[in-house]
Amino acid sequence: MTDAAYNPPADPLNVIHADHAILVIDKPAGLLSVPGKGEDLADCLIARVQMVYPEALLVHRLDRDTSGVIVFALTRHAQRELSAQFEGRKTKKTYRARLWGHLEPKEGRVDLPLIVDWPNRPRQHVNHETGKPAQTDWKVLGHDPDGTTRVRLMPITGRSHQLRVHMRELGHPILGDALYAEGDARDFPRLMLHAESLRCNHPETGRGMTFSAPCPFR
Repeated sequence: MTDAAYNPPADPLNVIHADHAILVIDKPAGLLSVPGKGEDLADCLIARVQMVYPEALLVHRLDRDTSGVIVFALTRHAQRELSAQFEGRKTKKTYRARLWGHLEPKEGRVDLPLIVDWPNRPRQHVNHETGKPAQTDWKVLGHDPDGTTRVRLMPITGRSHQLRVHMRELGHPILGDALYAEGDARDFPRLMLHAESLRCNHPETGRGMTFSAPCPFR
């Protein structure tokens, strides 16, 4: 994935779940969650969602080039309840990714504070003085013959670009990452990062629910 003009995919909405309070979508890679600055960045997931569900409200985001599970609220009450779950770290998110190189050991945790790299926005970087706490658990799913590694990532916090920076700091950037990978590790058709599942409590009933979307890459 190289730097290029915004050319979002034309995929139709892939609805995983919908009820009176929440809407869960499988977001395609390459589509902004919310509009960017300028008319050329107006096409985004929430705009497409609101064409079908005008009452839809934002709860959280996925990076443009990340695919997978994202939840919207359909009432103000649901938005408040879901937002509180994200802020209170009561949701459980898992991601699938492919990394450059042979990651060992089989599992571990990255605990490195992150903050925006102002001269190089939107990049984030590790800063032990001013960074906000950020932790990511990882588990190796397999090593491939091409020298890459398949992993499951479980973020404990939800900082911007957290998974991408943490994997880069391990020395194993996510394949296709135009911001944090270099050389051959960047030369992939997309960012190999997918929000595989999200567990939260229903904002009306309190019942635990898990939503999943199949990973579109191996």
